[in-house]
Amino acid sequence: MSASDRYPVSDLLMHDPLRWHAMGLVEALSLPQGCIGAGFVRNLVWDHCHEGARDCRQEDIDVLFFDQSITDAAYDAEIEATLRDSAPDLKWSVKNQARMHIRNKDAPYVSVEDAMRFWPETATAVAAMRSGSECIFIAPFGLSDLERLILRPTSAAPHKIAAFHSRVAGKNWRTRWPKVRVMLESDQI
Repeated sequence: MSASDRYPVSDLLMHDPLRWHAMGLVEALSLPQGCIGAGFVRNLVWDHCHEGARDCRQEDIDVLFFDQSITDAAYDAEIEATLRDSAPDLKWSVKNQARMHIRNKDAPYVSVEDAMRFWPETATAVAAMRSGSECIFIAPFGLSDLERLILRPTSAAPHKIAAFHSRVAGKNWRTRWPKVRVMLESDQI
């Protein structure tokens, strides 16, 4: 049974007071394409599908935005400090995706969504932003793998497959979420 069969992903986020508050803090900063992604969304959904709940204070809060006019890492640190002042119990990690292509050795990205296309697995390449009382998703590969508990690489490129396998082994996801299935692009669902 997927998360959407029991509860839409947006409802999971909106009904988690701490996550919804964190999303509100990011919204208040008015960052271009400002959102929270990766484990922030994935972990909530997979915990829910395993009938468990883990407080997001135990995880990194990965804030993403895209601003080509200020690509200095010091700006990310300023935003992180502002968020830490607002919610010191959360582990904020802020990254302007307009500069992350350099670290990742990719062509320049044109948006948060474009940057997420280069992440190792589809279920992690999901971010959410708050717009008032609405929850909006940035998910270049959709929500299906996330909701169906599937770990799948985003690319068949050998270096991306290697990164995918390294993350699957190193993160112990299958131990925390035993219902998760690891699949390669050619595998049938």
